[in-house]
Amino acid sequence: MTALYGDTVTILRAGYLVDKYGNPTSQRDWANATRTPVSGVSVQPDVSTEATGDRGTITTGWRLFTPKGRDLDLLATDRVEFDGMALEVDGEIARYRVSGRVHHVEARLKRVTG
Repeated sequence: MTALYGDTVTILRAGYLVDKYGNPTSQRDWANATRTPVSGVSVQPDVSTEATGDRGTITTGWRLFTPKGRDLDLLATDRVEFDGMALEVDGEIARYRVSGRVHHVEARLKRVTG
């Protein structure tokens, strides 16, 4: 492993909350999410945007990369903890393939504040 892939993240995967009748809802149960630590990845800053108006918001982007030959069990519905931040997966996970095998994985992550 090179120094470029020296980051560790935690993948959070949550099931759905259940209503008082035992039916699943569309809301995720993040308080009881499964936590999976993953080391040997790279997380780098990406684009950030600010929205002004009645309520200012800042959206900070991050990119997660895996080294060559490494797949990652990450879904678009997961969250990622990195450096004390809870980040949402932004879009689909990009799995780059060569000869039918995963070469590496990239994912965009975002944090919205404000």
